[in-house]
Amino acid sequence: MSKGWDSKSVEEQQAATVSETVNSKMISKEQHKAEAEKKRRRRELELQRERILAERTSSAHRRTALTAALEEIEVKLGELGWTVHLD
Repeated sequence: MSKGWDSKSVEEQQAATVSETVNSKMISKEQHKAEAEKKRRRRELELQRERILAERTSSAHRRTALTAALEEIEVKLGELGWTVHLD
């Protein structure tokens, strides 16, 4: 009788181990996807920032709009952990 109980305990332990492994792999995949999405979004915002910085205009109204857009992009980049890189 004690052998039967031991077998169930071992089976339960093995099932728990498999379940933990599957769960940790799923979490790892989700973290990887989230990190990839964060990098993609940051790169997209960096490109938008570069485009705005490269744009030249003599219109004061347009410059004001570009400055506002640039500030908004930099706030979003800051939320993603971005800092200004001076080369």
